[in-house]
Amino acid sequence: MGASAPVTLAIPSIGVRTDLLHLGLRENGSLEVPGTGSDAPASWYNGSPAPGERGPSVMLGHVNALGGARGVFADLRNLAPGSEINVSRTDGSTAVFTVDRGAKYSKNQFPTLEVYGNTSGAELRLITCDGYDPATGFFDDNYVIYAKLKA
Repeated sequence: MGASAPVTLAIPSIGVRTDLLHLGLRENGSLEVPGTGSDAPASWYNGSPAPGERGPSVMLGHVNALGGARGVFADLRNLAPGSEINVSRTDGSTAVFTVDRGAKYSKNQFPTLEVYGNTSGAELRLITCDGYDPATGFFDDNYVIYAKLKA
């Protein structure tokens, strides 16, 4: 598929449908993340390929929201291999991805190249936080879904 920015993300098996923000990098080089309100959408990292283009298109979403509400990616861990992910694009097309696997990584040992590195085909990465530590109030891990273009 050619370049076309994403508009919405839908994951029917876990009941997700979200508009997508287009976010880049902060001054320190880390990814900008969407807000944490109860209705906060997911975001597409606009420095990654558009969904359907060759390479890993990267999307971020929160697992929880302010006030104890569920985030848009609260059920990401429930995605099974073979689940479909649909990304509607500004050109009117839909990129359909199939989940390969999910993986949990310590934020201190995040495999940057594996997640963001070039791929031979069109792929999708969905990233959220994981491993909440009630003692610190922070998440120690990230959870990543790996998916490949189906259609």
